[in-house]
Amino acid sequence: MKKRRLQTESLALTTAGALELIPIGCGSAFSKKLYQNHWMIRKGGDHVMIDCGGRTSQALNELGLSVTDIEHWLITHSHADHIGGLEEVMLMNRYVARRRASIHIPAVYERTLWRDSLRGGSAPNERHDGRQLRFRDFWKIERPTPLDGYPRDTEQVTVGSIDLKTIRTRHFPEQAQTWRDSAYSVGVIVDDRVLFTGDTQFDPDLLESYDRLFNFETIFHDVQFFTGGIHAGLDELCGLPRSLKERIVLMHYPDSYASQKRRVRDEGFLGFAEQRHSYAFG
Repeated sequence: MKKRRLQTESLALTTAGALELIPIGCGSAFSKKLYQNHWMIRKGGDHVMIDCGGRTSQALNELGLSVTDIEHWLITHSHADHIGGLEEVMLMNRYVARRRASIHIPAVYERTLWRDSLRGGSAPNERHDGRQLRFRDFWKIERPTPLDGYPRDTEQVTVGSIDLKTIRTRHFPEQAQTWRDSAYSVGVIVDDRVLFTGDTQFDPDLLESYDRLFNFETIFHDVQFFTGGIHAGLDELCGLPRSLKERIVLMHYPDSYASQKRRVRDEGFLGFAEQRHSYAFG
């Protein structure tokens, strides 16, 4: 993996062929100094955005992009720092760009996302033959393919040359004992090389079971600086085998992350993700 700072004010949606993961933002839900944790994956002529928090459009604008430039979206779960900007994406595409972007989403989560989060500000904007707008009026819906033989529910998403596998995580409610008890939330395996956890409580089984299958080059893992709640705590992650820690880049962290840099280095982690940097895999 090679990391480099993005120098351009006009972020390209393509690469010369290499796989790149770019944290457009890498902060926690309540960060004020960082953008929220939303990432672009690009490879050759293909790209996909993972999540769309309330500040995603601003972060993209500062890189010379509009939300209408993004052709493919994948949403990990329904917390506001991951979906708070989707209404803008939908309305901008329908009424300004006059297009529909693709969203890669299973039917069970589409129903939840639309009914519980997006319908109120979107459906009433038009009425045709007595019917309000539906989710499909805003999106080209692409269904993931369920895969067999994995430790937990796993589905495949293909965006051109980019292969994604979504895997269920144990994120919320806090009292969930397994991923099966949790609301819909997924991590993403990218090209069978990189694990992006999305949001998850400390779940060593997630890391160890899938690492045995894929031997990940890099793991981008969310972190918080206390134990409990719905994210993995730094103390918990420090207890992982060093063979895992030396491949982990921490993301989704609070503004106070600088106070933890030395400990993160001493524990053997790769460090904190840096927004507006490219992480390239040749």
